[in-house]
Amino acid sequence: MHISEGVLSAPVLLAGAGLTLTGLTIALKKMDYDTLPQVAVMAAAFFVASLIHVPLGPSSVHLILNGILGLVLGWGAVPAIFIALLLQAVLFQFGGLVVLGANTVIMGLPALVVWMLFSRGIRGNGRTACICAASAGALSIFLSALLAAVALWISGDDLLTTAKLIALAHVPIMLLEGGMTAVVVGFLKKIKPEMLA
Repeated sequence: MHISEGVLSAPVLLAGAGLTLTGLTIALKKMDYDTLPQVAVMAAAFFVASLIHVPLGPSSVHLILNGILGLVLGWGAVPAIFIALLLQAVLFQFGGLVVLGANTVIMGLPALVVWMLFSRGIRGNGRTACICAASAGALSIFLSALLAAVALWISGDDLLTTAKLIALAHVPIMLLEGGMTAVVVGFLKKIKPEMLA
């Protein structure tokens, strides 16, 4: 779901950079520095998952894992996503440095939203935790696709068709990430429940 350089308008780029800077400032103040290894591992998982692209129609899709990052890291998801996107931009030219702020907002804001909505629910009993985790995974992808589509639409009416295609292309990823998030949360609840605290 990386938006490439040269696509977004200057106001969208500036808004993305400002929101990312604000989010990083808040996240670094709220983050417990004992969790840095956990943030690093989750950033690495996000980095690797986002590199595997599957062609789908005129676009390509990939796992994002921002729902899992949000549930496990809370505010720590913002710096994890930022660092992973920065490394992808520098090492593989996915996205780019100019759109780094917008891409971080597109993937980081949904991670925070699902953490706020579902972090208590995943600590419940089996079925409730499974439903909350699946909902968090699916919702994070839906919100990311929606934010990407809105960023493209605001940048120009000629990008409206592309925005619609990006949103539609991520429907299968919503379902996949919903199921995957439920499995990962169930696994973490069994072996390391403190990661979800």
